[in-house]
Amino acid sequence: MRLTWTDRPAVLLAIVAAIALGGCATSSEKLLPRGEHTMLDIWQHETSGGTGSQAGRKLLDARQSLRRPLTDADAQAAPALNAAYTRSAANEIHRQFHRLPNPDLVMYVFPHLAGTDPVPVPGYSTVFPLYQRVQYALPGERVEDY
Repeated sequence: MRLTWTDRPAVLLAIVAAIALGGCATSSEKLLPRGEHTMLDIWQHETSGGTGSQAGRKLLDARQSLRRPLTDADAQAAPALNAAYTRSAANEIHRQFHRLPNPDLVMYVFPHLAGTDPVPVPGYSTVFPLYQRVQYALPGERVEDY
């Protein structure tokens, strides 16, 4: 009968040990040589794109659109937008997160035998909630009450 390589655990163990020790013998500097650029140099080169490049121009345009001054319409709309999420005495009494319905389910258990010594159990009804936890809606997601 011919033996396969799985029948020889000592050979397999020797191969695994040789591979593991070979990985430890390699110099990290040889595998990953350090270049002359730092991460900051690479970041600045990639984000600015150098002088006059198209990538740098797109990034600068995107930044300028975010740094634009507020218009009068933006300034007038800001208090109304922030008022819905700002806590005050007036809105503290109103719920922002409404409970979602959790209906009760009625289950009928038919008469059966239970236990190691079969004991007859008469049929009965039981009630349990559909969801295990109480679920809440986000503000503005649900307005009508149940």
